[in-house]
Amino acid sequence: MFEAPDSPYLVSYNGDFDLSLASTKPQTERHSHTGKHRRKAIEKLSTLQQVLAAGDRHAVLLVFQAMDAAGKDSTIRSVMQGIDPSGCQVFSFKKPSSLELDHDFLWRSTCRLPERGRIGIFNRSQYEEVLVVRVHPKILEYQQLPGTVNLDTVFDDRLKSIRQQEKHLARNGTVILKFWLNVSKDEQKKRFLARLDDPAKNWKFEPNDVVERRHWDDYMFAYEAALNATSRPWAPWYAIPADDKPYMQARVAEIIIDALRGIGLQYPEPSSEDRVEFAESRAELCADD
Repeated sequence: MFEAPDSPYLVSYNGDFDLSLASTKPQTERHSHTGKHRRKAIEKLSTLQQVLAAGDRHAVLLVFQAMDAAGKDSTIRSVMQGIDPSGCQVFSFKKPSSLELDHDFLWRSTCRLPERGRIGIFNRSQYEEVLVVRVHPKILEYQQLPGTVNLDTVFDDRLKSIRQQEKHLARNGTVILKFWLNVSKDEQKKRFLARLDDPAKNWKFEPNDVVERRHWDDYMFAYEAALNATSRPWAPWYAIPADDKPYMQARVAEIIIDALRGIGLQYPEPSSEDRVEFAESRAELCADD
């Protein structure tokens, strides 16, 4: 299993993460994620993705969770710019369908896990089942669960299931990186108002987002519990400050690059049989001159 890249935003593995102490503003030197710095990050990630695909030994799963308007879409768009589209998959998880509700809560995300050689991105994920559902437990009534649901244990049980699945995936070659984009309540308000003020952004505004904002403290409790229960060396969480989008995007890109470098990606070495065939092919091609 890979070693999680070090970062001031790495959520510890011992369950002592205190969300109230996690800053929403940059806590290290502010590098711009534009111009030269951004181009270099794009080039590095593009090269690493090519080697990942050629080697076909590892898959990469990037999970993005956040409150509304934290910048998940723009971060995915920025960080993945320049990646070969055939080597990357993005899935957004919204309200479960009737088919998905006929399976266990991990089924719909399991069906979308990346193959070896590819980068899979979850814009929201299975973690919604211990975040949104924890804040709105009445949702459980529609999930066709057997027996009586115990609200004192159901979310701990789900977190255990997620933790066990992530360890299984990591043992089998999936590099898992999870990013909680930590936006402040004040900054979220500014971004919601900007969506209302700009006609070009009206389509991004959902009145229900303001309704969910009323449950801010409940969501913070749910996030803290989820991050503490599931940040592990094989599937780390990073609590990235999200009030400054360029800073946030730069930190996410750096962590992904460091993780891919850390697993020792290499182009596959041709076998002796391959080399013989290469020589024969070269001779045939040169004979055409």
